[in-house]
Parts: sequence; structure tokens; C-alpha cells
Amino acid sequence: MNAVVRTHQTARNTAIPALPRDAVETILRTAFAEDAPYGDITSATLLPADATATAWLVAREPGIFSGGDVFAAAMRCQDPDADVDQLVADGAGFTTGERIMRVAGLARAVLTAERVALNLTQRMSAIATQTAEYAALVAGTGARVTDTRKTTPGLRVLERYAVRCGGGHNHRFSLSDAVLAKDNHLAVLTGGDPAKLTAALRGVRAQLPHTVHFEVEVDRIEQIEPVLAAGVDTIMLDNFSIAELVTGVAVIDGRALVEASGNVNRDTIADIARTGVDIISVGALTHSVRALDLGLDIAIEA
Repeated sequence: MNAVVRTHQTARNTAIPALPRDAVETILRTAFAEDAPYGDITSATLLPADATATAWLVAREPGIFSGGDVFAAAMRCQDPDADVDQLVADGAGFTTGERIMRVAGLARAVLTAERVALNLTQRMSAIATQTAEYAALVAGTGARVTDTRKTTPGLRVLERYAVRCGGGHNHRFSLSDAVLAKDNHLAVLTGGDPAKLTAALRGVRAQLPHTVHFEVEVDRIEQIEPVLAAGVDTIMLDNFSIAELVTGVAVIDGRALVEASGNVNRDTIADIARTGVDIISVGALTHSVRALDLGLDIAIEA
């Protein structure tokens, strides 16, 4: 993993758009309503109200960090005057034992916020780290690694941000953002008659404003030409073999963007990228991550 982190650090040269503050605050309100609905009885019982503490977010394993603003906002939800410093930038690598964040404030607040802050930054950093690994495997091919809508309900904005921290890209954020006609849509639209595919898709295209992106999923080579004839923007080649992807890219021949989806993992992504596809969507970036091991250590004064 260290090699991937070093490659990622030298490869990143673009700014990561900031997280929307209102979205972060909404997520934190929900998280604290769940974790401390009537306050933190343990901290309130054990600790004096005016006791203060300094704590460090420390890496127990290497990775790519994501979630500095989330950590800080979680702490300030409990203590608005908390002093929070970020020592490792979002999108940067860290090593085992490295200090990533520092917080100083009311001890009760720090300990009440600890689990929510850790849960979110551990997951975000895991996504960023895994994305960096996938992105490193396609480096130099021109293919973009993108996420999917296979995200944790309520946390999509954080998980999508983490993908960008890892050097990946985002697909459509929601069902409201673009048209993506998948196999079930086409089955209803055409009644299962492939001869109706082009005309049906042209009817869809005619209804859309010019600003709306139109993508169609295909699962067979013979669907490509009828879909192209409808004037779509992107064709998703779903669960194609490597040989079929090569053929599909040649058939499309630059007339639309080409997305590969399905059966994408660490063992297959490099071969997929070398077929010439433009986009590789990877659900595993967000739906199959193990939380990265980060801990909050209280500074003990001698």
C-alpha cells in the first residue's frame, strides 16, 4: 500500500472541490442524534464540565486521508470554540503512526464527538485509499476511474468526496442528474423488441434539453449500432469480456464516450483500461471498503 500512496501523492495535481457545509452539518446532526440523543452520560458523569483536553487523530496504518473538514465540524458541533488543526491534507498520504489532526477543547466535547468523527473519517479515508489503488492501476491509459450510486444512504456526498480525494471521478450524483437507460428501462421501453430500440431512444433524446447527458447500457455487441443511431452521449458496455470490450470500442470508434462496467476489480481493471474505454465505473470503491484504522489519542501531560 505504501507504494500506491507515494504514487498517488506525486500524481495528484488538481484541487479537490470543497464539501458543502450544509450537507456536512445535516449528516452530523443525524449522527449525533443517533449516538448521543440525550447527551453523553459517561463523559458528563466522569469529567468536570470545565476540564480540557488535547487529542490527536493518529494513523494505525498507511493510507490516503479524507475528511478533515468533517472531523473539525464534528468536534465543533460539541464545542464551538474547539481549536482544530489539520496536519495531513485531504488527498495526501500518511504513514503508520502519523498524526493527521489535532483538537484542543472541552474534554467532554472531544470525547462525545470522538466516535462520530472517527466513523466518518475512517470510512472516507478507506474510500480514498482504495480509489488511489485503482487509479494507480490504470495510470497512463487515459481511462477515468469513477464511482457509482452504490453508496451508503445519507453519506453519498462524503463518499463521493472521498473518491475525489483518492484521484477518482464521480458519476452522476443522483437519478435527477442524467438519463442512464439500463436493461430494465429498455425492456419496458421496447417491450423486448430490439427492432424498436433506435426509434424508442430517439424519442427519448427528442424530449431532453441539450444540457442533459444521455447514456445507455448495452450487454451485447449487436446493440451498439442501434443505440449509436439514436444520438446518445455515452454507451455503457456492461459485463463485457476483454475481447468484447476491444470490439465494442472499435465499433463505437469515437462516436460516443465508452464506459465499462461490471466485473471490475484489482485483478481486471488494468486490462479493461487498456482496451481503450474512456470510463470505468467501480461500485467497490464505496460499497466494499473496510474502515481504515485511525484512532484518537488523548495527550497526557506529565
